[in-house]
Amino acid sequence: MSRISLVVDGNRYVAEITDSALLLDVLREQAGATGVREGCGVGACGACTVLVDGVSVSSCLALAERYDGARITTASGLPADDEVVESFVECGATQCGYCIPGFVMMAHELLTENPEPDKEDVVRHLDGNICRCGTYAEIRRAVLAAAEKRRAR
Repeated sequence: MSRISLVVDGNRYVAEITDSALLLDVLREQAGATGVREGCGVGACGACTVLVDGVSVSSCLALAERYDGARITTASGLPADDEVVESFVECGATQCGYCIPGFVMMAHELLTENPEPDKEDVVRHLDGNICRCGTYAEIRRAVLAAAEKRRAR
């Protein structure tokens, strides 16, 4: 066992881990970040996506020990008036909601890199995320609406 320090959604945690501990499990079990979800367990669906220092990471594949000292943002750590979350709700992009935290984090990454994406930019950036309910049109619309809201602020 070893210890790592993480800042998750602005809160510092010291986690006890084994060499094989996954970031997903540490976030859920030790930091209480239950909005980070395991969908496929092989990094193919995006449900476990978090931002580590602003960059998307599939936490179901990431060894926790590699993230000692990292600043991690989950969808639960976003402010109540977050424009991406607001847009997902307004556009009806939250059917069952299981995959949405991962999509929200990917949308944040995209809008940080490209504040004025077009539909194709959104499709390309979200390509690794799967919505089993099939609300892709609504999700794309939500990301574009969030971009508009950001520009207006």
